[in-house]
Amino acid sequence: MKTILYATDYSENSVAALKYAYALNTQLGTRLVITHVFDYPAVLGTEVLSEPFPNLEKDNFKMHRSNLDKFCNEHLGKDWNAPNIQLEIVENKSVIQGINTIANEWHANIILVGMKGGSGIRELIMGSTTKQLIENAPCPILAIPADMSHVEIKTIVYATDFEEEDIHTINRLVEIAKPLNAKINVVHISTKKEYKGDMQMEWFKDALKERVTYKNIEFKLFISDDIFNSLRIYLGDVDADLVVMLEREKKGLKKWLHQDLVKKMESYGRVPLMSFNEHNHQTLKY
Repeated sequence: MKTILYATDYSENSVAALKYAYALNTQLGTRLVITHVFDYPAVLGTEVLSEPFPNLEKDNFKMHRSNLDKFCNEHLGKDWNAPNIQLEIVENKSVIQGINTIANEWHANIILVGMKGGSGIRELIMGSTTKQLIENAPCPILAIPADMSHVEIKTIVYATDFEEEDIHTINRLVEIAKPLNAKINVVHISTKKEYKGDMQMEWFKDALKERVTYKNIEFKLFISDDIFNSLRIYLGDVDADLVVMLEREKKGLKKWLHQDLVKKMESYGRVPLMSFNEHNHQTLKY
């Protein structure tokens, strides 16, 4: 993994995500791109403003870059700047498009955001902007709770559906876990009607071992009709530092059950949540 992209709206809820991005970047030895997406005020319209004020664009970028620099100074201290950290200001009417543009330009492996924001319709909140990022971004999204106070990834919980796509995702996840010597707990929660859960787990273990060489992986199978609460309790029991899920595009009942679980985990907001999408699960490694 080479590049982490962090996006901020300067809200209080994005501060924890900034500190998390900075610490994770230091631990992994990657490149950190810190970005802010802005839009010109739509009072007179940019076409009208562009001729009488030819320096408007340049001045706006200069102002927003200064604000971003101050934001980092305030929350990371004066010595945060380093050759492997870049500030990027983006002008775009769409936060989603702006973030994705920078992600593509820098070949980002992860986009890191806060779980809630504070700038009206442009805020980064779970269920809206972050949800759209999960669906459209060229790489996985890592959402950080606003009250996150430490950055130490030792236990990663991956919720699996025993699908081929899960194996691809875990293989990509190893690239984060390995340098941190973190344990990956692969968990599946079967309903009582899903009586073949144990057989599927054995098949999945064998298939995963053929493709993934990382040794620090454990497997857990639960039988419960309340999937969300069972997972929530398990996260507390193992003191999970990160929960990872795969947003699926397949149709059918199983897909909708999984989407409902992803949505609930997004709302849960007590553990950092990394969300892959099937269309970008292969892009974590360059």
